[in-house]
Amino acid sequence: MAADTITVTVAYGAAKHSITLTGKDGEEPVLRDLSETLAEVTGVPIPSQKLIFKGKSLREMDSTLSSFGIKQEQSREEAELKKLKDIEKSVEQTAKKLEKVDGELTGLRNGFLAKDLQAEALSKLDQRVKAAAEQFMKILEQMDAMTFPENFSDCRMKRKGLVKTVQDFLAQCDRIEAGISDHLAKIQSKNLALAD
Repeated sequence: MAADTITVTVAYGAAKHSITLTGKDGEEPVLRDLSETLAEVTGVPIPSQKLIFKGKSLREMDSTLSSFGIKQEQSREEAELKKLKDIEKSVEQTAKKLEKVDGELTGLRNGFLAKDLQAEALSKLDQRVKAAAEQFMKILEQMDAMTFPENFSDCRMKRKGLVKTVQDFLAQCDRIEAGISDHLAKIQSKNLALAD
């Protein structure tokens, strides 16, 4: 839909009317355009109309609809896709944290920290991995709570891809936790061998 076209839903009595407006001369629609269209649709003459949006009475007939905060209606599917994109951003942020933990674990394995400090560092890494796994689980629960009609194929495909991605990251969390446990066991066995 062009920038100078907008579709709005107007309630009049018990009826709701979906009205598409196009501004004149490539300009954005103004309140007068809406009022004229409403007069045609409802039969209520312009002087008798009382237009209210979000509790405010609209009177400036030459003001654009957007100046009142009236915007193009977003379809439900578009709204659901936006929610999924927000979830995707959350997945990406959590994944970055997980990658950082994995990098730090690799550094510990390569001896970039004194042996006597590694146990404490591994414990902190383990906490961070568990926090990431918990965040991924919350994301899965959030997506599981979303229901889409059969015809929302884009939403269904997006969610399916996100679920697979999150499951892969959960598997990575498990691998990192196992790596932390292995390295911690290795450190502890060396410490026991040194104590003997």
